[in-house]
Amino acid sequence: MIVTYKRDLTAPLTEEELEMLAEAEKMPIVYDEDSPEMTPEMEQAFIAARKAKPFRGEPLTLYVTPATMEKVKSLGDDYLALASKLLDQAVDAYCEAL
Repeated sequence: MIVTYKRDLTAPLTEEELEMLAEAEKMPIVYDEDSPEMTPEMEQAFIAARKAKPFRGEPLTLYVTPATMEKVKSLGDDYLALASKLLDQAVDAYCEAL
């Protein structure tokens, strides 16, 4: 069963939440096969990826034709980021033409 919680980020943490965080800070980090300890190289790769593709913008659902989706997917594994850039460029060009 999946349980989803939504938190009001403007509300202060409750005393119980603060206690849970304090206890969590005392717990040891447990590494395993699915979550290994990061090497310095892995850490640098994550930092570089974050700088290259920062999380920003708003989520948007668009309906496109299957032909357009096929073309976009043919651009590579990062086709969603590429589609986002293409949409940005198209909107910029449209606004300039007004």
